[in-house]
Amino acid sequence: MIYAIASGKGGTGKTTLTASLASMWHRPVIAVDLDVEEPNLHLFLHPEITSEEPALMEIPVLDAERCTLCGLCAEFCQFKALSVMGKTLLLFPEMCHGCGGCLALCPEKALTPGGRELGHILSGNAGSLGFIMGRLRVGEAMSPPLMRQVKQRFNNSGGDSSGNGMGDGEHKETDILIDAPPGVSCPAVNAVMDADCIVLVTEPTPFGLHDFRLAVEAFRPLGKPMGAVINMAGIGDAGVQDYCAAEGVPIWAEIPFSRAVAEAYSKGQVVCQAVPELRGVFTALMGSMRKAATAARANRKEAARA
Repeated sequence: MIYAIASGKGGTGKTTLTASLASMWHRPVIAVDLDVEEPNLHLFLHPEITSEEPALMEIPVLDAERCTLCGLCAEFCQFKALSVMGKTLLLFPEMCHGCGGCLALCPEKALTPGGRELGHILSGNAGSLGFIMGRLRVGEAMSPPLMRQVKQRFNNSGGDSSGNGMGDGEHKETDILIDAPPGVSCPAVNAVMDADCIVLVTEPTPFGLHDFRLAVEAFRPLGKPMGAVINMAGIGDAGVQDYCAAEGVPIWAEIPFSRAVAEAYSKGQVVCQAVPELRGVFTALMGSMRKAATAARANRKEAARA
């Protein structure tokens, strides 16, 4: 099973929650940090990194002697990564999305595959946990291609027998916990789209409610079961609870506002270990996540047989 822990905004406690869930998980699990622009799950889980490899995206390389300036590649590229200027074909590697269309179209084979470094993929172990994270290269604008390569790593590691992250066949024994990037833009959607269920972490404030609403509206079309975790419960108002009741979003857990939790976070500690009285909250949350994901997978199997 694949579980994505997401949030409509940063600072709600998404990574803190992921670290606690990973440390208490009742089955073999791989913790995956897909917040590749600002990964920080490793600050809490303290993994031993055993592998670090560059992640490359295929981009075209020009052989100017072969190029006849026909312009087919430039006309095809909707991202304007190629442009004919006078008697020169210009390439803008940072704008290339790696679709490969220009390579296929070039009649003179003047464009050949090259590579641009997106960032690095790191993997290792934190005790009994598997750990994978992506780290985007400074200055790189596109995180989804790196995220897709990170996801391919955990698919190959046994997160799902289908190889695509959400197969309906007999799943393997290793679960995946994804720490998704905050927000509702392309990186966030890319992180949660293959999950069996989505955990939305929010806070009971007007800002938290606003961005939580955006997250529900953005992720609901994916057809995944979703549940809310209200962090810092007890501050603010009941706006999030009222919205969840109106929209049919179950509240799977409420983590009370606590100085002890804030101190554990500031020290880079896993909350469920530093504040053991909250272990019951995390245990109940894991049960709700498992129940929702199992039911969703069973429904997909039934629909496929129908």
